Amino acid sequence: MHLKLIQLLTFFIGGVIIAYSINVLLLRFSRSLGIRNKNDVIIRWSNESKPSLGGVSFFIVFVFIAILYSIIYRDAPNVFQNTQYIGLFVAGSLAFMMGLADDAYNTRPYFKLFIQILCGVLLVLTNTMIDFFNIWELDATLTVLWVVVIMNSLNMLDNMDGITGTTVFCILLTCIFSSWIIFPFNINIWILIMSSVLGAVFGFLAMNIYPSKLFMGDAGSQFIGLFVAFFSVRFLWNIGSSDMVFEHPSWLGLSVVLVAFTPAAVDTLTVIINRLKKRQSPMLGGKDHTTHHLVYAGFSDKKVWLVFVLIGFLSSLMALVMVNLISLKIYTPIPFFVLYPLVVFGLLYKNTIKYPAPKNK
Repeated sequence: MHLKLIQLLTFFIGGVIIAYSINVLLLRFSRSLGIRNKNDVIIRWSNESKPSLGGVSFFIVFVFIAILYSIIYRDAPNVFQNTQYIGLFVAGSLAFMMGLADDAYNTRPYFKLFIQILCGVLLVLTNTMIDFFNIWELDATLTVLWVVVIMNSLNMLDNMDGITGTTVFCILLTCIFSSWIIFPFNINIWILIMSSVLGAVFGFLAMNIYPSKLFMGDAGSQFIGLFVAFFSVRFLWNIGSSDMVFEHPSWLGLSVVLVAFTPAAVDTLTVIINRLKKRQSPMLGGKDHTTHHLVYAGFSDKKVWLVFVLIGFLSSLMALVMVNLISLKIYTPIPFFVLYPLVVFGLLYKNTIKYPAPKNK
């Protein structure tokens, strides 16, 4: 077990070092790349233009670690012959390039939606699919919808320093430990890739927590959205699938997902409701997120981040307790855990009503 923990930490620390080094180089050699419009402060909370290239390190770590794994673990099956990995690699590359193009040229929303749908279809075609209805057509549709929702949700959440990175960190941590609860201390390509990208996110957060030096950008939010969607299907949604050690009712996976994704789900739902009430498009940027309303309520930017750190880690802890109960076939308490995201939503949504955006926002 100790050797496996050392392997996990080695890949995590490697991801931290690579990501941090890349971000330092990007800051040193790029003062304008990734800044789409120096005068655009509508979407970003910060009034200062900063490079939106932090997400580049995520993709580089993702590619590098797969190659390193193939070199170190020569006796293991070739990762590039793994159908599901190929699906993740191609879809992730597509998401990254689309996000990079959006950072540079501000691509059209329908083009972004088309690429997101294509990413979901690629996962389905390479056997990564939510096992919920046990009907292929319905499960395939749900999987594509999930990919689109998560890619957009994390992109929308990327509106203030440290928020999306922290949320992703907690979700990936949940996925890793969920896998270990079902398959105790199993080390494979999926665990090592998650550990490395988790390290990359940590290395990025070192430069993205308030006051940030760079933003994640669409290249980062689109790639990491696809990445999180993929692993949440494997280790959260499908906790009850026949691929696991024990088969459980499929609704349990949905319950775990709702709790694990509480920060992103609450923010996205709040924005959608408030904008539809104002007859505005939920897809447009704006300073009306739960994070912004906490500032209107008197919180500093750093305290807003700490609120989301608390919500994120509580969500992770509760989701893992749920997974452990499910592994023990103790189902009765599970529905009560779903009250947690509802309570968080109620508190934050009430705050948006009590402290609305100033008219000049």
